[in-house]
Amino acid sequence: MAKNAWFETVAEAQRRAKKRLPKPVYMALVAGSEKGLTVDDNIAAFSELGFAPHVAGLHDKREMATEVMGQPISMPVLISPTGVQAVHPDGEVAVARAAAARGVAMGLSSFASKSIEEVAAANPQTFFQMYWVGDRDTLVQRMERARAAGATGLIMTLDWSFSMGRDWGSPAIPEKMSLKAMIDNAPSAITKPSWLWEFAKTGKVPDLTTPNLIKPGQAAPTFFGAYGEWMGTPLPTWEDVAWLREQWGGPFMLKGVMRVDDAKRAVDAGCSAISVSNHGGNNLDGTPAPIRALPAIAEAVGDDLEVLLDGGIRRGSDVVKAVALGAKAVMIGRGYLWGLAANGQAGVENVLDILRSGIDSAVLGLGHSSIADLSPSDLVIPADFRRDLGV
Repeated sequence: MAKNAWFETVAEAQRRAKKRLPKPVYMALVAGSEKGLTVDDNIAAFSELGFAPHVAGLHDKREMATEVMGQPISMPVLISPTGVQAVHPDGEVAVARAAAARGVAMGLSSFASKSIEEVAAANPQTFFQMYWVGDRDTLVQRMERARAAGATGLIMTLDWSFSMGRDWGSPAIPEKMSLKAMIDNAPSAITKPSWLWEFAKTGKVPDLTTPNLIKPGQAAPTFFGAYGEWMGTPLPTWEDVAWLREQWGGPFMLKGVMRVDDAKRAVDAGCSAISVSNHGGNNLDGTPAPIRALPAIAEAVGDDLEVLLDGGIRRGSDVVKAVALGAKAVMIGRGYLWGLAANGQAGVENVLDILRSGIDSAVLGLGHSSIADLSPSDLVIPADFRRDLGV
């Protein structure tokens, strides 16, 4: 690790994560599917948008706070739920603490390595994320456990078609850290002593189980065991979405919407919010970047529910571009994972501080006193930028 643990950009956090993590662990964070068209476009699309700044009459103070699913947050950024976080021993608990310290809500994956009880205790503004895994009784059991732990909202993720294969190769991740797995992975891990030392200090090996998917009387399934159950579960219908939303009875986000017609169905199902997302490029390759699909969706349903964006956020200016195009807030994934890998909880706080500073700078330059004043007129938008899907 660099002598100065602070980093100035998310790109630097990524470089440090790559240097610090065993190759299979780092490659699991990079992810993407097939040729990587979507994961590349998620980032490249933001670079196609420009700003139309002012030079005088600017505001000395800028307001960045907003509210998402009934939760006040200090800026329009949320932690997106991501699976097993073996990049640091404290995993999702460290992320939750960092988010709480910066006034940001936490999304916890049902495939996380830490329990909903631990995470909600670290950040009371925790949204629990669920996939459609198992039968209805099992889904209700998991949901009620999250409610009892203090989860303030539910996220249902549907944008996954089990796309297989990556042209650059998929990482070799063991199902569990057995003695054989540790021996097999020793060559890549031994070259990363700082990562090994973090786990050695805890006396534990990376936990590849999913404690939030425990069934009564059973042990926590492994990530791949839970993944297998997910693949074997009959696919949900819109009626299933409405049923789960009704069972929860509180703030409910549907994550993975990329089409206007699906967004309208989410309204009909009673959702409180939707996340315009393509699963970080890990889903169907060739799907456009969420920021391209956002304007049409926000125009169609933005008055009926809260529209968020998830995908490609690397700097505060990206957040501002998303808000200007109709997003209430954004969700971040890889960025905070790189911060976690680089410097634990402090690294996640560092990433959130970078985003906050970038948001503030962009709002200042655009001549506004609040993120609520942002609009498409603040941007330079190429004629062929939008992808109005399902119109």
